[in-house]
Amino acid sequence: MSAGFAFTDVAPVFDHRSVARVDTDRPAYYGRRLVNHMTHKLEATWDEAASTGRLVFNREGPVVGVADLTCEDRALVLTLSASAQELPRLEDVAGRHLARFGYEDGLVVSWTRDDGSAGTAQGPLTKEDLERMRREYEARAAREGTGPSNLN
Repeated sequence: MSAGFAFTDVAPVFDHRSVARVDTDRPAYYGRRLVNHMTHKLEATWDEAASTGRLVFNREGPVVGVADLTCEDRALVLTLSASAQELPRLEDVAGRHLARFGYEDGLVVSWTRDDGSAGTAQGPLTKEDLERMRREYEARAAREGTGPSNLN
């Protein structure tokens, strides 16, 4: 599946990398769901046959990061490449969405940077966390003049 993907196979070169191995019995389901959700904000692809995907963080115009998604036995692996400045923010964006989708399964997204240091972590989320996130989104959407139609 491709969502209007115009990004070439040659990705920009970034100087930092972070990896999250998310334990789940349904890695392809969550990978596909993350890609499908993110297509409304950025370039994203999912290859059903290979159970792999890519998120190209280009919402503001230039590509600021790329996340490759691969499925392993009982895990979804996200490999994020970005500048040192963008890495924490993009970890949070991808991880927060994935943790939200998988809150019933208690998904935890813990990033490890290429230098071995801990990155950010998202999840497991509770119903209260989801409600707080919904309120924050609605407040941000009201400030920006956008509607809450993209919550799911």
